[in-house]
Amino acid sequence: MEEIFDREKVFVIEPLVDDSLSVEFLIDEIFNLITSANGVPVGYNAVKIREINPATFIGKGKVEEIREQVESLEADTVVFDGALSPSQTLNLAEILGVKVIDRTTLILDIFALSATTHEGKIQVELAQLEYLYPRLKGKGQALSRLGGGIGTRGPGETKLESDRRHIRGRIDKLKNELAELETRRKLQSYRRDKNDEFVISLVGYTNVGKSTLLNRLTGADVLVKDKLFATLDPTVRKTQINGINVLISDTVGFIRNIPHNLVEAFKSTLESAVEADLIIIVCDANSDYEKQLEVTTSTLEGLNSKADTLLVLNKCDKIENFTELSNKFTLISAREGKNLDDLFSKINEILNKYYIKTKLKIEYSKLNEFTKLSKSLDSFTLTYGDDCAFADVTVKKSLFNKFIQFKKV
Repeated sequence: MEEIFDREKVFVIEPLVDDSLSVEFLIDEIFNLITSANGVPVGYNAVKIREINPATFIGKGKVEEIREQVESLEADTVVFDGALSPSQTLNLAEILGVKVIDRTTLILDIFALSATTHEGKIQVELAQLEYLYPRLKGKGQALSRLGGGIGTRGPGETKLESDRRHIRGRIDKLKNELAELETRRKLQSYRRDKNDEFVISLVGYTNVGKSTLLNRLTGADVLVKDKLFATLDPTVRKTQINGINVLISDTVGFIRNIPHNLVEAFKSTLESAVEADLIIIVCDANSDYEKQLEVTTSTLEGLNSKADTLLVLNKCDKIENFTELSNKFTLISAREGKNLDDLFSKINEILNKYYIKTKLKIEYSKLNEFTKLSKSLDSFTLTYGDDCAFADVTVKKSLFNKFIQFKKV
């Protein structure tokens, strides 16, 4: 990425179409998105939408008012926190005299910055091409107005301005690659099921501290940044909780009004999260955690999640009174390591629904048979007596029938 585009000055048009959301919440979110795209938010104009103008979305008077603000603040880019048609984008750019992008283009740009794995890059490029393909006019007139910087990363302007047939072919090729990767993932999931590993997925709004919590739960050293969508590609770590082997995964964060084509592009990744045995929904105590919970649960419902869930309120180190919250959330600070014992206790309660911990009496004549079967155990310790051996075992309930030949003590 070229240095000249690292810190674009960005002005926001905030269309007010949902009375349930405060302007403060909306602006805080879009400013965070801009910062994550390496831009500098310099101002905003919140516009109450009574009727959508087909040419510019907002009224002519508001466009002129915003043009004066953009000029006075010397903004390089205007972000419209909503969806614009290609013609609306072009018309606004013409009047305002600067590059104009919408919310989807901004989020796609952040994804392009954050993708590191081969699959992540394919998913991002596919989402960008599918979003921009219907917006191409002729040889890319719409894109030629974008210039460089925020909103133009990923496939690249030159590639996007190729003829439509080439782009259509590229989209089909990317879809085939993703299908092959999904087949491999399903095979890995099948192997996991055969190994009967318990999987915990950390999900939630982006930038709520899931990666920090993953590090705390597993002792791993996963990238942690104060940035939206810093974790785009799934991260999985193995650990033991009270003698039980578990895999803990951290995936792409959710956000309000996440573009449909992004959900589709990342569906296989998101589905790998909801295939977990336990989903820990993480929210940020210092933000609108109820809205974060609503966004996360609605996304999970859309993916037909059936897993057990735990609600966690993170970043609680600066909050003192949680009387009204304690019954709903487990309150922690992943960064400070605060109250993690309570979280481990609740995870263990759920694990106990799936696992048996017991002591077995093993005749020496059956010790070889037990040794063969012990691969199905999460953990065990053997002690030897005069006439037989004793095993303290932890095993998944679904596998315990393999061990019924040994007597419980």
